[in-house]
Amino acid sequence: MAGCGGFVEKAKPYIAMISLQFGYAGMNVLTKVSLNQGMSHYVLVVYRHAFATLSIAPFALVLERKVRPKMTWPIFWQIFVLAMLGPVIDQNFYYAGLKFTGPTFACAMSNILPAMTFVLAVIFRMEKLQMKKVRCQAKVLGTVVTVAGAMLMTLYKGPLMQLAWTRHASSPAVHGAAAAAAAEISARDWFLGSVFVIVATLAWASLFVLQTHTIKQYSAQLSLTTLVCFIGTLQAIVVTFVMERRTSVWTIGFDMNLLAAAYAGIVTSSIAYYVQGLVIQKTGPVFASAFSPLMMIIVAIMGSFILSEKIYLGGVLGAVLIVAGLYSVLWGKHKETQEKEADAKTALPMAVPASSMQDAAAGVVGDDAGCNIGNNGVRSPSGVRGAPASASAV
Repeated sequence: MAGCGGFVEKAKPYIAMISLQFGYAGMNVLTKVSLNQGMSHYVLVVYRHAFATLSIAPFALVLERKVRPKMTWPIFWQIFVLAMLGPVIDQNFYYAGLKFTGPTFACAMSNILPAMTFVLAVIFRMEKLQMKKVRCQAKVLGTVVTVAGAMLMTLYKGPLMQLAWTRHASSPAVHGAAAAAAAEISARDWFLGSVFVIVATLAWASLFVLQTHTIKQYSAQLSLTTLVCFIGTLQAIVVTFVMERRTSVWTIGFDMNLLAAAYAGIVTSSIAYYVQGLVIQKTGPVFASAFSPLMMIIVAIMGSFILSEKIYLGGVLGAVLIVAGLYSVLWGKHKETQEKEADAKTALPMAVPASSMQDAAAGVVGDDAGCNIGNNGVRSPSGVRGAPASASAV
């Protein structure tokens, strides 16, 4: 019984992460169905983050009432920009790209996030490259391969892939939302969708970079997430009034549109935040990030069954390159973490002269300066857009 209990305890993080990938995949498919049925992605962003705010706010008010830092104007403006980058720019461009292409394509393209965050961290001097270190070489190589995969997916559509379980979908008529998903994607829509998803990913990577600075000044993460979602909701309302002149777009009933908004806000922006936070705390962010390609596979299967989604050769080849680059970046981060842990052990106080201790400390600092991005690089922490960001790292 003790052995069985130990196995279950070790299996919990795997079960949790696999379950979350199914949850994230469901969000992408439900969102695609809602968009195909005519829901404005601007309105969907508003409702999604309204649900997220209502879900997270009670926990932030209760659990962080004694540890919440004082709000200052510099912190407020940082939160304002975070809300603009996340709920407004990232979500709207991602949903637009999802509408033009499909859930499988959007999920695959989104795996460029760690590499893009790595590039921004280097640009803003949050990370110093030491190309003599293998871990840095792995990150750079992974970034190059990831970018190549994204370019391939953008510029090359390729022939339609005939999957064994979707061949029957070419003859019978497909109705409703599935008909829109099964329609042939034009080269223009393919290109625009790719660009929109890339812009969305760039905005989300920028959010991670800014959040690294903000979280040091405002350490109450639940409260920070609540404020970002709330201010993002207000910003999204303004954007929607500018972009959508018809008041009818705000109408929502007990239908797929409500389900998509509530599911995305409550499941992927609340429950997933808590569950993945526990996993990251126990196993680390690299373990959690390694499961993101699984979501792409689940979405491909669900999308082909439920939406009769068409998958093209260019998307498959690009996705393979992106996933290979992703794991190269994650391997480099894993090696970096191992080096930091080893350095921390060697830096423990010992009965040695003070001068030797100073030299050892200087050596540790020098090693850590090589490839350390900080609290960023993994999507929010879940690998899914719109979920609150946490102290994860790539």
